[in-house]
Amino acid sequence: MDSRDSDITRAAYAGGMPHDLLSRLTAELGPHVTTDPAALEATRLDRSGWRSAHVPLALVHAASVDEVQAVMRLAHETRTPVVPRGAGTGLAGGAIASAGAIVLDLSRMNRVLEVSEADELAVVEPGVLNGDLNDAIAPLGLWFAPDPASRAISSIGGNIATNAGGLLCAKYGVTRESVLGLAVVLADGRLLRTGHRTVKGVTGYDLTALMTGSEGTLGVIVEATVRLRPRVSGDIVTVAAMFPDVEAAAAASAAVTSARIRPAMLELIDAAGLARVAEYLGAPALEDTPLASLAPGETFLLAQTDAAGAAEEATAIAAIFAQAGGRVSTSTDAASGERLVAIRRAMHPALASRGQVLIEDVAVPRSRLPEMFRAIERIGAAHGLVIPTLAHAGDGNLHPNFVFDGEPGAVPEHVWAAADEMFREAVRLGGTLTGEHGVGVLKRRWLADELGEDSFELQRGIKALFDPTGILNPGVMFEVAA
Repeated sequence: MDSRDSDITRAAYAGGMPHDLLSRLTAELGPHVTTDPAALEATRLDRSGWRSAHVPLALVHAASVDEVQAVMRLAHETRTPVVPRGAGTGLAGGAIASAGAIVLDLSRMNRVLEVSEADELAVVEPGVLNGDLNDAIAPLGLWFAPDPASRAISSIGGNIATNAGGLLCAKYGVTRESVLGLAVVLADGRLLRTGHRTVKGVTGYDLTALMTGSEGTLGVIVEATVRLRPRVSGDIVTVAAMFPDVEAAAAASAAVTSARIRPAMLELIDAAGLARVAEYLGAPALEDTPLASLAPGETFLLAQTDAAGAAEEATAIAAIFAQAGGRVSTSTDAASGERLVAIRRAMHPALASRGQVLIEDVAVPRSRLPEMFRAIERIGAAHGLVIPTLAHAGDGNLHPNFVFDGEPGAVPEHVWAAADEMFREAVRLGGTLTGEHGVGVLKRRWLADELGEDSFELQRGIKALFDPTGILNPGVMFEVAA
């Protein structure tokens, strides 16, 4: 245990010995508190490739706002760290156990509290799964726009905590654009309500936007009022193209956005990733798709247009793809279009079938996608790695993937060295360390380099204002103070 961990542990026990804290937790929350070793062990991991060195003190499955407040009041009194956790699908180590901590699991708070058709909004608890909300509102002709790849298994509270993106955000925005208001339990147990039920609202500072993407370091989200949209009507047209190399595909995607076309989806898989997808899906699944005649080194670029003007946009995109050297196919049939989208969605399962996967997340200006792809290939070669890369090309967000053998969380040092170079290259190109996964513990060492000294210190000050005793998700985004 290093000195930082010792500090956290001392803080955890400042109000009494652990058994006393556990007895008080149990007295207040009864069977919602567990110290079962298997349950505690599961909180040491998310899907990031990072494994906590510590088992938490206890796991609390909160089922109400009152229970969350009770946990935070006790934690505040005893200076016990609290790690808010949802579905556990995070990709930056932002919701994993820390030394001496209570892990506060919100997955049982999973009710849709209200749907207003007139105001096009819903009020939900944080444990509602993204996909479940959309299933519930689909019969009303409504839709919740944020579309992370994990939408079937990720919770809305977690989406908000990380300001999640997804396949459709180039046209419909990231999670922040769909959050109208929040209910948040603060570090001392007070309940704070932010935002509005109105479309407009500029009273005071925008605390809703501040909380969105704060990764559980400023408060615990216990309710969200989210914006809904009318379901898209009209045609959906899918355009797929195979390019001889990734730079040609990246240039084609940049040409689409520079032509002022905003497809609902614009996704790119490089040659290394595509080869693994083809192997994973197998020849029968690829019949009548562009991958049926996949040539070595080819790259896949997928666009989908929707709503009014979809056919015209698709025709323009197909022309741009062809001019850039693409082998183009277009589909207006929903089933065949979904088969093409399924190729994109198969990327991560294909990689996971070959070993442990560290899924990285950088973003650059869309015009610099070709340069970033060149950099990834150069960095991979320098470290003896093949780095299959997927990109939300419509917004410049890349997901380089590192596949390795071994236990979850045991990422080899040469992989981290390659990732370090990749993060710095993205920032050099005018980009960012993370487009949608968040900082967590995985990227905190690079945060100050991107933000600059003044911004970094201001953000630490905001953290201290909301959480003066440092109990909320310690170590996430910022190193624990010695």
